[in-house]
Amino acid sequence: MNEIEKKEDLEGFVSQLNTPEESPSVVFDNAVEQLVPTEISLLLESLPIESRCARWQQVPDEQKTLVLLGMRYQARDSILLTLDESTLDLILRSLDAESLIELSDNLTEELIEKAFGYLDSKQKSWYQGAAEFDEKHIGRYADHHIVTIPPNAKTRDAIRALKRGTTELFDQVFVVDKQGLFLGVIPVSVLLKEKDPIRMVRGMIETVSSPVLGSDPLMTAAETLEHSGEYSLPIVDNDGRLVGCITQAIALWITREHFESQFMAKVGLNESADLFVPVFKGARQRAVWLGLNLLTAFLASWTIGLFEAVLSQVVALAVLMPVVASMGGIAGSQTLTLIIRGLATKQVTFRNSWLLSKQELGIALFNGVGWAVVIGLVTWYWFDSGVIGLVIGIAVMANIMVAALSGVYIPLILDKLKFDPALSGAVVLTTVTDVVGFVTFLGLGTLLIL
Repeated sequence: MNEIEKKEDLEGFVSQLNTPEESPSVVFDNAVEQLVPTEISLLLESLPIESRCARWQQVPDEQKTLVLLGMRYQARDSILLTLDESTLDLILRSLDAESLIELSDNLTEELIEKAFGYLDSKQKSWYQGAAEFDEKHIGRYADHHIVTIPPNAKTRDAIRALKRGTTELFDQVFVVDKQGLFLGVIPVSVLLKEKDPIRMVRGMIETVSSPVLGSDPLMTAAETLEHSGEYSLPIVDNDGRLVGCITQAIALWITREHFESQFMAKVGLNESADLFVPVFKGARQRAVWLGLNLLTAFLASWTIGLFEAVLSQVVALAVLMPVVASMGGIAGSQTLTLIIRGLATKQVTFRNSWLLSKQELGIALFNGVGWAVVIGLVTWYWFDSGVIGLVIGIAVMANIMVAALSGVYIPLILDKLKFDPALSGAVVLTTVTDVVGFVTFLGLGTLLIL
């Protein structure tokens, strides 16, 4: 009996693409054969932008749209910006209403109008209905692939409608009147058990106690479906007209996005953040959070500094210590969060850690130098001492750089040792940045002041 060939998983392909001995084009061709489109999306996101764009060319035309839809916003943008007119037109022609809604934030108004023109009349109607809802409302993401029947339809008509459906995952049909008002549902199991083919479906209608409103927040809609115990629930507008439905698949996507968003927001990052965002863009995005953190750090230092009049100049170092530790801590936490997410999605391994380290060091250099100058000048003005300003500026820059490296390798090492980096990574990182920050700051202070 021949041994079944073991298929490689996403993590294995990430490692292979970052192994010098392997041919990237050959590895990626194998990945395309073995992985589903959403996994190919994650694989592309794990590559630096230049390599990502090169490998994108190997994605088969029939999979390009699905792969693009599976990517996060920023990573998707890096691909769209490189597409030639013919490839872009190919993708626009392949979009349906739901896909166009998903891509609309990445497209210009001109491209949205062009893609809209390729939709058939039914798809155009679905898109226009979805576009009326805000991105935080479930109506925008309703599944339109449902079976609807009028109340005067017969059992055989309903079964024919089921057979004509565009998907096999139907658990119920939706009954609507001529104006599109939602009247109720009929479980597919009830229809299939009905022996009289000419019986009116009006008598089989089951009311839905709480249909989901299109204006409901995403998590509210997902929780409503979860508590209902159903596979799907109807979504109606404020006038009671049927918009579509929410399915378990949509609810799972909403829940995953919600918790990823919360996780990333803890350090001021967006859930669509790209592992390999351009250095300057990444530095700019993170600078805001670092700036906010700086305000809180200076507030703590100012509180201690209220007693400055009775303290000697050397004690000024103690007053400023929280600034050094805090700036390193938040910079490291941003990197740590990205890497932990990459580990969870199997996009990060030791193979591509060096590339990520260079990426993070580049961002840290931009932010380290910029904030070191700001902090140094503020300190100089505050304590009327250029030396203390120089000491804290150097210490902050050094600590942010060390924090970037620590944020990459601490979760990787913890994962290798079978510890959960999401639980213990922050504790280890805080210890490293505190020790490095204090040793650098107080060591320089000892050398230059005493």
